[in-house]
Amino acid sequence: MRHLLGIEGLRRADIEALLDRAEAHLRGGPDASHVLRGKVVANLFFEDSTRTRTSFEMAAHALGAEVLNWTMAGSSVSKGETLLDTVRNIEATGPVALVIRHRAAGAPHLVARNVGCAVINAGDGTHEHPSQGLLDAFTLRRRWGNLDGRTVVIVGDILHSRVARSNLHCLTALGAKVVLCGPPTLLPPGLESLGAEVSTRLDEVLPRADAVMCLRLQLERQGENFFPSVREFARLYGLNAARAERLKPEALVMHPGPINRGVELAPAVADGSRSVILEQVAHGVAVRRAILEEVCR
Repeated sequence: MRHLLGIEGLRRADIEALLDRAEAHLRGGPDASHVLRGKVVANLFFEDSTRTRTSFEMAAHALGAEVLNWTMAGSSVSKGETLLDTVRNIEATGPVALVIRHRAAGAPHLVARNVGCAVINAGDGTHEHPSQGLLDAFTLRRRWGNLDGRTVVIVGDILHSRVARSNLHCLTALGAKVVLCGPPTLLPPGLESLGAEVSTRLDEVLPRADAVMCLRLQLERQGENFFPSVREFARLYGLNAARAERLKPEALVMHPGPINRGVELAPAVADGSRSVILEQVAHGVAVRRAILEEVCR
């Protein structure tokens, strides 16, 4: 695997190999601190991030690499420097991999065609977020053993969610049934052709769920009103305590973060016994170690 630009198109064997490697790291397998010793991993974040950037940095350090954390603030982008000029100049300093988050869908693909080092997509517009999809699948696999025959409901702002797309590809490749649920205005056409079941009625699909993933309302990407109000969205699609009672006793609750508490997820549910949200965060380091090890070898 030369780059990791998306989950779409990866075989089940490719995904499972990465998850197996992450499992080995999490279980304290052979020391890997020499794998990237003397090399540099460059984190290029054109959008803000907490969990993704931090865990990629920790993953790189665990493999022995130095990390360059680049952000758009204070860079020559403010002077009109293009994406390709930025990445080519950073590549010229010698990193072994570029980890890129960008507001434009396809930006990491463009970069990968124009640089010689490995490129990892850390989220591109509303397209994909492959490492998030992998760590979410990894979290469920650790709980269940495998995902075959399981049902995962992903609810909320599907239209603007790169997490939903990567999870749809990843979870279905691993044998799960994915139900995408949200207001009609936030459900793009063609989801069924990608293998998803689509619903606008959360209360009808919740009892079937083995896991529910709530998505953040991405108001910053919404140039128009897709629903009457945030309060109305929370009433119909928020996972509150009363609604969580309709879940199977063993059903899990997930969220890729950051959480709008009281909107897509009630605090009592986010912090409750069903929640694996902090497990997702913890597993992100192991999964991203596996990704870096794979693309940089």
